[in-house]
Amino acid sequence: MLGGRSTLYHVYKRPFVDYFLRQVSTWYTLVIFTASMQEYADPVIDWLDAGRGILTRRFFRESCTQLPNGSYSKDLSIVEADLARVCLIDNSPVCYNINEANGIPIEGWTHDPHDEALLDLLPVLDSLRFTSDVRHILGIRGFS
Repeated sequence: MLGGRSTLYHVYKRPFVDYFLRQVSTWYTLVIFTASMQEYADPVIDWLDAGRGILTRRFFRESCTQLPNGSYSKDLSIVEADLARVCLIDNSPVCYNINEANGIPIEGWTHDPHDEALLDLLPVLDSLRFTSDVRHILGIRGFS
């Protein structure tokens, strides 16, 4: 149900998303922060989580800051006060402009079945868990 009406959406998983979530959840506490409305996003997040209990913290559009141009930005300080241990993977750099040093860009997925963007992030995320402040590493690597 969306807006009180039954609506059918087709949702597709990016290649390797299940492996990515399984691996990264062993390193980090995973939080979903989306600019989507909760009534739409919750069922998708539940589907991605698949009963594993790895996507329990969720933030939706009402937690975002709406910018004058109508886009949404995500203030990571509502997720965690200590931003030294927080990063945001997003396909829209405007989403992490409030905490730019914590952002990790990823290309938007265009249904390419050979997409490996999530696999490409694994070495970066693996290395970040050994630093005291992710912002220093992300700055060196040119992500932020």
